[in-house]
Amino acid sequence: MKRWINRPEGSNWGDFGEDDAIGRLNLITPDCLLKAVQEVKEGRRFCLSLPLDYPGGSVLNPRRFPPDVTFSMRGDDPAMCFPMGRVVPGQTDVVCDDRVTLSTQYSTQWDSLAHMGALFDADNDGEDEVVFYNGYRAGVEVRGPKDYLHGDKALEPPYGAGPLAIDGLATAAIQGRGVMVDLYAHFGNARKAVGYDDLMAILEQDQIAIESGDIVCLRTGFDRELLKHQKQPPVGIQHDYCSGLNGSDERLLQWITDAGVAAFVSDNEAVEILPTPKPPNGRGSHFPLHEHCLFKLGLPLGELFFLSELADWLRSAKRNYFLLTAPPLRLPGAVGSPVTAIATV
Repeated sequence: MKRWINRPEGSNWGDFGEDDAIGRLNLITPDCLLKAVQEVKEGRRFCLSLPLDYPGGSVLNPRRFPPDVTFSMRGDDPAMCFPMGRVVPGQTDVVCDDRVTLSTQYSTQWDSLAHMGALFDADNDGEDEVVFYNGYRAGVEVRGPKDYLHGDKALEPPYGAGPLAIDGLATAAIQGRGVMVDLYAHFGNARKAVGYDDLMAILEQDQIAIESGDIVCLRTGFDRELLKHQKQPPVGIQHDYCSGLNGSDERLLQWITDAGVAAFVSDNEAVEILPTPKPPNGRGSHFPLHEHCLFKLGLPLGELFFLSELADWLRSAKRNYFLLTAPPLRLPGAVGSPVTAIATV
Protein backbone atom coordinates (compact mmCIF):
# COMPACT_ATOMS: atom_id res chain seq x y z
CA MET A 1 0.00 0.00 0.00
CA LYS A 2 1.36 3.40 -0.99
CA ARG A 3 2.16 5.50 2.08
CA TRP A 4 1.41 8.87 0.51
CA ILE A 5 -0.87 10.50 -2.03
CA ASN A 6 0.63 13.97 -1.86
CA ARG A 7 4.40 14.43 -1.74
CA PRO A 8 6.17 17.60 -0.55
CA GLU A 9 7.06 20.18 -3.18
CA GLY A 10 10.65 19.72 -4.26
CA SER A 11 10.91 16.19 -2.87
CA ASN A 12 11.98 13.01 -4.68
CA TRP A 13 9.65 10.64 -2.83
CA GLY A 14 9.06 7.55 -4.94
CA ASP A 15 11.79 8.34 -7.47
CA PHE A 16 13.97 5.51 -6.14
CA GLY A 17 11.00 3.23 -5.47
CA GLU A 18 8.03 3.29 -3.10
CA ASP A 19 9.95 1.43 -0.38
CA ASP A 20 13.29 3.19 -0.79
CA ALA A 21 14.97 4.01 2.52
CA ILE A 22 18.46 5.23 1.51
CA GLY A 23 17.53 8.23 -0.64
CA ARG A 24 20.30 10.02 -2.48
CA LEU A 25 22.85 7.33 -1.64
CA ASN A 26 21.29 5.59 -4.64
CA LEU A 27 23.20 8.12 -6.75
CA ILE A 28 26.54 6.58 -5.75
CA THR A 29 26.61 4.16 -8.67
CA PRO A 30 29.39 1.68 -9.45
CA ASP A 31 30.75 4.19 -11.97
CA CYS A 32 30.82 6.88 -9.26
CA LEU A 33 32.76 4.58 -6.95
CA LEU A 34 35.25 3.68 -9.67
CA LYS A 35 35.83 7.38 -10.27
CA ALA A 36 36.35 7.86 -6.52
CA VAL A 37 38.94 5.08 -6.41
CA GLN A 38 40.88 6.87 -9.16
CA GLU A 39 41.46 9.73 -6.70
CA VAL A 40 43.77 7.46 -4.69
CA LYS A 41 47.18 8.47 -5.98
CA GLU A 42 49.52 8.32 -2.96
CA GLY A 43 48.00 5.67 -0.70
CA ARG A 44 47.81 8.10 2.21
CA ARG A 45 44.98 7.93 4.76
CA PHE A 46 43.36 10.50 7.04
CA CYS A 47 41.10 9.76 10.01
CA LEU A 48 38.09 12.08 9.81
CA SER A 49 36.68 11.40 13.27
CA LEU A 50 37.06 13.51 16.38
CA PRO A 51 37.73 11.58 19.58
CA LEU A 52 34.24 10.42 20.50
CA ASP A 53 34.41 12.14 23.90
CA TYR A 54 34.50 15.51 22.11
CA PRO A 55 33.12 18.19 22.18
CA GLY A 56 32.96 17.58 25.95
CA GLY A 57 30.07 18.25 28.31
CA SER A 58 26.64 19.02 26.82
CA VAL A 59 27.15 22.61 25.68
CA LEU A 60 26.34 21.92 22.03
CA ASN A 61 23.19 19.95 22.84
CA PRO A 62 21.81 19.42 26.38
CA ARG A 63 20.21 16.10 25.36
CA ARG A 64 23.46 14.51 24.20
CA PHE A 65 26.13 13.23 26.56
CA PRO A 66 29.73 12.03 26.35
CA PRO A 67 30.28 8.28 26.17
CA ASP A 68 30.42 6.45 29.50
CA VAL A 69 32.99 3.69 29.10
CA THR A 70 33.17 1.12 31.86
CA PHE A 71 34.14 -2.53 32.30
CA SER A 72 32.06 -5.63 31.86
CA MET A 73 31.55 -7.96 34.79
CA ARG A 74 32.29 -11.65 35.32
CA GLY A 75 29.93 -12.29 38.17
CA ASP A 76 31.13 -9.97 40.94
CA ASP A 77 34.52 -9.32 39.30
CA PRO A 78 35.32 -6.52 36.85
CA ALA A 79 36.54 -7.96 33.55
CA MET A 80 39.59 -5.69 33.28
CA CYS A 81 43.02 -7.32 33.58
CA PHE A 82 41.13 -10.43 34.69
CA PRO A 83 43.37 -13.53 35.07
CA MET A 84 41.52 -16.47 33.57
CA GLY A 85 43.39 -18.68 36.01
CA ARG A 86 40.77 -17.59 38.57
CA VAL A 87 38.26 -19.58 36.51
CA VAL A 88 40.44 -22.39 35.15
CA PRO A 89 43.49 -23.12 37.29
CA GLY A 90 46.70 -22.97 35.28
CA GLN A 91 45.24 -20.85 32.46
CA THR A 92 47.60 -17.95 31.70
CA ASP A 93 45.29 -15.69 29.66
CA VAL A 94 44.37 -12.26 31.00
CA VAL A 95 41.22 -10.62 29.63
CA CYS A 96 39.90 -7.07 29.30
CA ASP A 97 36.28 -6.52 28.30
CA ASP A 98 34.24 -3.31 28.45
CA ARG A 99 30.97 -1.64 27.51
CA VAL A 100 29.85 1.87 26.62
CA THR A 101 26.73 4.00 26.92
CA LEU A 102 26.67 6.87 24.44
CA SER A 103 24.49 9.35 22.63
CA THR A 104 24.67 8.26 19.02
CA GLN A 105 24.83 11.87 17.76
CA TYR A 106 27.21 13.31 20.35
CA SER A 107 30.41 13.57 18.33
CA THR A 108 31.39 12.70 14.74
CA GLN A 109 28.18 11.15 13.43
CA TRP A 110 25.68 10.50 10.68
CA ASP A 111 22.04 11.57 10.88
CA SER A 112 19.76 8.82 9.64
CA LEU A 113 16.81 9.76 7.45
CA ALA A 114 14.61 9.37 10.54
CA HIS A 115 16.41 12.16 12.37
CA MET A 116 14.01 14.81 11.12
CA GLY A 117 10.52 14.52 9.69
CA ALA A 118 7.74 17.05 9.33
CA LEU A 119 4.07 17.73 9.84
CA PHE A 120 2.71 17.28 6.32
CA ASP A 121 -0.58 16.33 4.68
CA ALA A 122 0.67 13.25 2.90
CA ASP A 123 -2.87 11.80 2.66
CA ASN A 124 -4.15 14.96 0.91
CA ASP A 125 -7.13 15.02 3.26
CA GLY A 126 -6.55 18.43 4.84
CA GLU A 127 -4.92 17.03 7.99
CA ASP A 128 -1.24 16.84 8.83
CA GLU A 129 0.49 13.58 9.63
CA VAL A 130 3.96 13.10 11.10
CA VAL A 131 5.91 11.76 8.15
CA PHE A 132 9.51 11.17 7.20
CA TYR A 133 11.40 10.63 3.95
CA ASN A 134 9.38 8.74 1.33
CA GLY A 135 6.24 8.94 3.44
CA TYR A 136 7.30 6.65 6.28
CA ARG A 137 4.95 7.33 9.19
CA ALA A 138 5.38 8.09 12.86
CA GLY A 139 3.68 5.40 14.92
CA VAL A 140 3.84 2.94 12.03
CA GLU A 141 7.39 2.50 10.73
CA VAL A 142 9.11 5.11 12.90
CA ARG A 143 7.94 4.43 16.45
CA GLY A 144 8.40 6.24 19.72
CA PRO A 145 6.58 5.66 23.01
CA LYS A 146 4.05 8.49 22.43
CA ASP A 147 1.70 9.66 19.69
CA TYR A 148 2.06 13.41 20.15
CA LEU A 149 -0.71 14.37 17.69
CA HIS A 150 -3.39 12.42 19.53
CA GLY A 151 -3.28 13.42 23.16
CA ASP A 152 0.15 11.94 23.88
CA LYS A 153 -1.33 8.49 23.47
CA ALA A 154 1.05 5.80 24.70
CA LEU A 155 2.34 3.39 22.05
CA GLU A 156 3.46 -0.15 22.64
CA PRO A 157 6.92 -1.38 21.64
CA PRO A 158 8.78 -2.04 19.43
CA TYR A 159 10.30 1.42 19.21
CA GLY A 160 12.90 2.71 16.77
CA ALA A 161 13.47 4.25 13.36
CA GLY A 162 12.39 1.17 11.42
CA PRO A 163 13.31 1.15 7.70
CA LEU A 164 14.90 4.60 8.04
CA ALA A 165 17.22 3.55 10.87
CA ILE A 166 20.95 4.03 10.57
CA ASP A 167 21.63 0.36 9.77
CA GLY A 168 20.10 0.97 6.33
CA LEU A 169 22.84 3.51 5.62
CA ALA A 170 25.38 1.04 6.98
CA THR A 171 24.32 -1.70 4.56
CA ALA A 172 24.41 0.88 1.77
CA ALA A 173 28.15 0.98 2.59
CA ILE A 174 28.74 4.73 2.38
CA GLN A 175 31.77 5.11 0.16
CA GLY A 176 32.32 7.45 -2.74
CA ARG A 177 34.09 10.51 -4.06
CA GLY A 178 34.55 13.10 -1.36
CA VAL A 179 34.78 16.70 -2.51
CA MET A 180 36.39 19.17 -0.12
CA VAL A 181 34.87 22.65 -0.07
CA ASP A 182 37.18 24.65 2.17
CA LEU A 183 35.01 27.41 3.60
CA TYR A 184 37.67 28.17 6.21
CA ALA A 185 40.17 29.09 3.50
CA HIS A 186 37.78 31.80 2.33
CA PHE A 187 36.11 33.02 5.53
CA GLY A 188 38.41 31.94 8.34
CA ASN A 189 36.64 31.55 11.71
CA ALA A 190 34.12 34.29 10.92
CA ARG A 191 30.47 33.47 11.57
CA LYS A 192 29.12 33.27 8.04
CA ALA A 193 25.89 31.96 6.52
CA VAL A 194 27.06 30.65 3.15
CA GLY A 195 24.44 31.07 0.46
CA TYR A 196 24.25 30.10 -3.19
CA ASP A 197 26.29 33.03 -4.51
CA ASP A 198 29.02 32.49 -1.92
CA LEU A 199 29.23 28.78 -2.69
CA MET A 200 29.29 29.24 -6.46
CA ALA A 201 32.10 31.79 -6.14
CA ILE A 202 34.14 29.33 -4.05
CA LEU A 203 33.57 26.47 -6.47
CA GLU A 204 34.70 28.65 -9.37
CA GLN A 205 37.71 30.08 -7.57
CA ASP A 206 38.90 26.68 -6.30
CA GLN A 207 38.08 24.94 -9.61
CA ILE A 208 35.69 22.44 -8.02
CA ALA A 209 33.13 20.55 -10.09
CA ILE A 210 30.37 18.78 -8.15
CA GLU A 211 28.99 15.73 -9.94
CA SER A 212 26.04 13.46 -9.27
CA GLY A 213 26.84 11.00 -6.49
CA ASP A 214 29.51 13.16 -4.84
CA ILE A 215 29.75 13.49 -1.06
CA VAL A 216 30.37 17.18 -0.40
CA CYS A 217 32.56 17.91 2.64
CA LEU A 218 32.41 21.39 4.17
CA ARG A 219 35.48 22.40 6.15
CA THR A 220 34.72 25.39 8.40
CA GLY A 221 37.48 25.09 11.01
CA PHE A 222 35.00 24.36 13.80
CA ASP A 223 36.71 21.01 14.45
CA ARG A 224 39.91 22.72 15.54
CA GLU A 225 37.95 25.22 17.64
CA LEU A 226 36.48 22.29 19.56
CA LEU A 227 39.81 20.52 19.97
CA LYS A 228 41.41 23.73 21.20
CA HIS A 229 39.06 23.84 24.20
CA GLN A 230 40.02 20.33 25.35
CA LYS A 231 36.52 19.07 26.15
CA GLN A 232 35.50 22.32 27.89
CA PRO A 233 33.85 24.33 25.11
CA PRO A 234 32.35 27.67 26.18
CA VAL A 235 28.59 28.14 26.13
CA GLY A 236 27.50 29.40 22.73
CA ILE A 237 30.60 28.27 20.85
CA GLN A 238 28.47 26.89 18.02
CA HIS A 239 26.89 30.32 17.53
CA ASP A 240 30.09 32.36 17.76
CA TYR A 241 32.50 30.69 15.36
CA CYS A 242 32.77 29.50 11.78
CA SER A 243 30.53 29.19 8.78
CA GLY A 244 27.72 26.92 7.67
CA LEU A 245 25.28 26.66 4.81
CA ASN A 246 22.38 29.12 4.69
CA GLY A 247 19.37 26.81 4.66
CA SER A 248 17.11 29.83 4.11
CA ASP A 249 18.55 30.37 0.64
CA GLU A 250 16.10 28.77 -1.78
CA ARG A 251 18.60 28.91 -4.64
CA LEU A 252 21.09 26.96 -2.53
CA LEU A 253 18.48 24.30 -1.77
CA GLN A 254 17.61 24.04 -5.45
CA TRP A 255 21.28 23.66 -6.30
CA ILE A 256 21.56 20.77 -3.84
CA THR A 257 18.70 19.08 -5.67
CA ASP A 258 20.02 19.77 -9.16
CA ALA A 259 23.69 18.97 -8.50
CA GLY A 260 22.97 15.41 -7.42
CA VAL A 261 24.80 15.70 -4.09
CA ALA A 262 24.56 12.26 -2.45
CA ALA A 263 25.42 13.37 1.10
CA PHE A 264 26.82 16.33 3.03
CA VAL A 265 29.58 16.14 5.61
CA SER A 266 30.71 19.07 7.75
CA ASP A 267 32.98 19.73 10.69
CA ASN A 268 30.40 21.98 12.33
CA GLU A 269 27.38 21.12 14.44
CA ALA A 270 24.63 20.96 11.85
CA VAL A 271 25.94 21.53 8.28
CA GLU A 272 23.56 24.49 8.11
CA ILE A 273 24.10 27.55 10.26
CA LEU A 274 21.82 27.81 13.28
CA PRO A 275 19.75 29.62 14.28
CA THR A 276 18.34 29.97 10.78
CA PRO A 277 19.22 33.36 9.25
CA LYS A 278 15.63 33.86 8.05
CA PRO A 279 13.33 31.79 10.28
CA PRO A 280 9.80 31.49 8.93
CA ASN A 281 7.27 34.06 10.04
CA GLY A 282 4.56 31.60 11.02
CA ARG A 283 4.37 28.03 9.78
CA GLY A 284 7.56 26.48 8.49
CA SER A 285 10.79 24.72 9.36
CA HIS A 286 13.46 26.32 11.53
CA PHE A 287 15.89 23.68 10.19
CA PRO A 288 15.32 24.26 6.46
CA LEU A 289 18.41 22.46 5.18
CA HIS A 290 17.67 19.46 7.39
CA GLU A 291 14.11 19.46 6.11
CA HIS A 292 15.23 19.73 2.48
CA CYS A 293 17.94 17.08 2.76
CA LEU A 294 16.65 14.49 5.23
CA PHE A 295 12.89 14.84 4.80
CA LYS A 296 12.50 15.75 1.13
CA LEU A 297 15.51 14.22 -0.61
CA GLY A 298 16.70 11.44 1.69
CA LEU A 299 20.15 13.02 1.70
CA PRO A 300 22.20 11.98 4.77
CA LEU A 301 24.02 14.59 6.85
CA GLY A 302 27.33 13.95 8.59
CA GLU A 303 28.27 16.35 11.36
CA LEU A 304 31.26 17.17 13.58
CA PHE A 305 33.72 15.36 11.29
CA PHE A 306 37.42 16.16 11.64
CA LEU A 307 38.21 17.69 8.25
CA SER A 308 40.91 20.30 8.85
CA GLU A 309 43.99 18.09 8.57
CA LEU A 310 42.75 16.60 5.30
CA ALA A 311 41.65 20.00 3.96
CA ASP A 312 45.06 21.52 4.65
CA TRP A 313 46.79 18.63 2.88
CA LEU A 314 44.47 18.81 -0.14
CA ARG A 315 45.01 22.56 -0.47
CA SER A 316 48.78 22.18 -0.30
CA ALA A 317 48.59 19.43 -2.92
CA LYS A 318 46.23 21.52 -5.09
CA ARG A 319 43.60 18.79 -4.96
CA ASN A 320 39.89 18.78 -4.11
CA TYR A 321 38.82 15.13 -4.42
CA PHE A 322 39.49 11.92 -2.49
CA LEU A 323 38.05 8.50 -1.73
CA LEU A 324 35.77 8.73 1.31
CA THR A 325 34.81 5.62 3.28
CA ALA A 326 32.33 6.42 6.05
CA PRO A 327 29.80 3.72 6.97
CA PRO A 328 27.90 4.19 10.24
CA LEU A 329 27.38 1.43 12.78
CA ARG A 330 25.00 -1.30 11.68
CA LEU A 331 22.75 -0.62 14.65
CA PRO A 332 19.11 -1.55 13.93
CA GLY A 333 16.53 0.99 15.06
CA ALA A 334 18.98 3.82 15.77
CA VAL A 335 18.41 7.39 14.60
CA GLY A 336 22.11 8.27 14.38
CA SER A 337 25.52 6.71 14.66
CA PRO A 338 29.12 7.54 15.45
CA VAL A 339 31.42 7.09 12.48
CA THR A 340 35.15 6.71 12.02
CA ALA A 341 35.48 7.95 8.47
CA ILE A 342 38.63 7.47 6.39
CA ALA A 343 39.84 9.63 3.51
CA THR A 344 42.30 8.03 1.12
CA VAL A 345 44.28 10.25 -1.25
